[in-house]
Amino acid sequence: MNILIRQATAADFSDIMTIWERAVKATHHFLAEDYFEVLKKRIPEDFLPHLKVFVLEEQAVAYAFFAVSADNLEMLFVDPAYRGRGLGTKALHHVIQILGVLKVDVNEQNTEATEFYLKAGYKIAGRSPLDGLGEPYPLLHLEYRK
Repeated sequence: MNILIRQATAADFSDIMTIWERAVKATHHFLAEDYFEVLKKRIPEDFLPHLKVFVLEEQAVAYAFFAVSADNLEMLFVDPAYRGRGLGTKALHHVIQILGVLKVDVNEQNTEATEFYLKAGYKIAGRSPLDGLGEPYPLLHLEYRK
């Protein structure tokens, strides 16, 4: 794959949400359906417009996306049909080396994501019993250390 990383626009949000929905259904089995629906509505309306969002694409087809705030990787999702092809690693390289963002929070129950980040050089720096919206989905706070 010859993947390009580019900053997303609001026109990309539909594709981004399709990737998000597929990825969450494949990896977030712990997430209650009603909370999934809340997030599905809030992410494009309340979160994406306030973050720097990037898509990984080839020939104008998006396969993954990530979003950062000033100092935190807020989201990184890969379409499950394209997992294992280095898209997440390519995104992390961009986040760390180009953007200089070294922190990420990951759902504690998402063991695959936790293992991915730890293998990439992140270390656990803390834990919260609730997610960013105050729901009982514990977060691990990770920091990249060279």
